[in-house]
Amino acid sequence: MSLNGSHERSDLENGNRSSKRVKIGGETKKKQLILNAFVEMCSGHQSPGLWQHPDDQSHRFNDLDYWTDLAQTLEKAKFHGMFIADVLGGYDVYKGPQNLDPAITSAAQWPVNEPLAVVPAMAAVTKSLGFGVTVATTYEQPYHLARRLSTVDHLTKGRLGWNIVTGYLDSAARNLGHTAQPDHDERYKIADEYLEVMYKLFESSWRDDAVIRDVKKGWYTDPSRVRKINHVGKYYNVPGPHICQPSPQRTPVLMQAGTSSSGKRFAAKNAEAIFVAGHSPSVVAKSIKDIRAQAKEFGRDENSVKFLALMCPVLGRTEEEAKAKYEEYLSYGSEDGAFALFGGWTGIDLSKYGDDEELRHVESNAIRSAVEGWSKAAPGVAKWTKHTVAKHLMVGGLGTTAVGTPEQVADEFERWVEEGGVDGFNIAYAITPGSFNDVIELLLPELKKRGLFWDDYEVPGGTYRENLYAIEGQSGLPPDHPAHGYRWKAEY
Repeated sequence: MSLNGSHERSDLENGNRSSKRVKIGGETKKKQLILNAFVEMCSGHQSPGLWQHPDDQSHRFNDLDYWTDLAQTLEKAKFHGMFIADVLGGYDVYKGPQNLDPAITSAAQWPVNEPLAVVPAMAAVTKSLGFGVTVATTYEQPYHLARRLSTVDHLTKGRLGWNIVTGYLDSAARNLGHTAQPDHDERYKIADEYLEVMYKLFESSWRDDAVIRDVKKGWYTDPSRVRKINHVGKYYNVPGPHICQPSPQRTPVLMQAGTSSSGKRFAAKNAEAIFVAGHSPSVVAKSIKDIRAQAKEFGRDENSVKFLALMCPVLGRTEEEAKAKYEEYLSYGSEDGAFALFGGWTGIDLSKYGDDEELRHVESNAIRSAVEGWSKAAPGVAKWTKHTVAKHLMVGGLGTTAVGTPEQVADEFERWVEEGGVDGFNIAYAITPGSFNDVIELLLPELKKRGLFWDDYEVPGGTYRENLYAIEGQSGLPPDHPAHGYRWKAEY
C-alpha cells in the first residue's frame, strides 16, 4: 500500500492488525468507527487542482442539488455525518505578502461559500445524517451565533454539530474590522468566555418546559421559565435571554481541531469530537493522549471524547489499479494551489526556497519539523524539496492519503485506531462524489466484515449526539461535560 505518495510497501499488507476492542455486556467487540465525509463549500477542498479532473463535480458547490444528492448518498451508506470546513479569508502567503493570485487561479479553497446556509436543505432530504459546521468565534457576537445555531438545530431536528475555530488567517481579520488576528493565546481566552456565554444562552436561559402553548390562558411561553443570563465579562456583555426556545440538542455537538497547548486545553474542556491531522498515527497519538488526560482533569470520561483523523483513501480493486488512480489524480493537481494552502496553514512562503533545496536543512524550524514528520511517514523519499511537499499535499492535504485495495486501506484504518488511539475518520476526497462512492462501494463492506462499521444508525432519525455516542436519548450534553450543569431542567 502507498501512503501519501510514498510507494514503499506497507508492513500491513500481509495480514490484518488487531484493532482496539471494547467490552460490551461481557463480550469483547471491536470498536466501531465514526465516519464523517470531510467537505467545504468550494471546489477541490483538500485536493487543489483536482477540479480539472473530468469526473470531479466539486465545481458544482453553488448548486443545491449537488449538496442534497451528496447528503442522501452519505446517509444511504450510514455515514455518521458530513463535516463542513470553512475559512473567512483567502490563502495569500505564497508569493506574498497578501497575494491571492495563486489561490484564485488554482481554486485553492477560493471562492468559498458560507456553510450553515445549505444544511437545512440537506436535512430536509435525510433523517439521520449529522452536519458538523465550522464557525469562528473571533468575528461574530455569541448572541447572534447562538440564534443561528439554535435555528438550524431546530430545522435539522437536532442534527447539528459546531466545529469551534478561533480563525487562523490574517486575510480574514483584515476584512472583519481588525488589522491582524488577535494573539493565538488571546484568541483562546476570548473563545473560553465565548463558550461560557453560549452555554448560558443554550442551556440556562430557558427551562426545558418553558413553551406551554396554553390556549386557555393565551400563553405561548410561561415567562417565569425564561430568564436573562446577565453575563458581564472581559470580552462580552450579554444580558440575554436567548431569543430561541431550546432546540432538540440545546447545545449542538461540540467539535474542535486545535492541537496547540491552548487549543488542547480548550478541546479537553469543551469538545465532544476532535479533528486531528497527521501523516502517521504516531504524529497524533501524543496529542490524543494529552487531551484525554486533560479531559479527565475536567471531570470528563476520557473515552467519551471522540478523535477523528483526516484520511483520504484512494481505492482500487487491485493495488496496481489504486496506484494508477492516484497517479492520475496527481496529474491534475496544482502545485501553486498546494503552495497556497501550505502558506495559509503554516504561514510559510515556499516561494522563497529553491526548486532543489533540501527543506530538512533550512534554517526555519517550522519547515524542518513539518518535513521531518512527512519524511518519517514516507522514508522512501530521498530528498524533500518544495515540489515534494506539493506532491504530498495535492491529493488529500495535510492528512494521510492511503492508496490501496479495500483490505489494505482497512488495515491502515485499524493501524490508526491501534497506534493513534483515534475513534474514527473525517474522510477527505480527491474527487467528489467519486472518492465517496469508492469508499461506499469498496471500503465499507470490508470494514463491516471486520466488525468496524455499523449496518445502520444506532438511533435512526435521532440527533447527531445520539448517533455519535450510540446512546438513544443522549440528545443533550452528557452528565460529565463541564457545561451539563448549566441546563435549566423542568420541575416535576
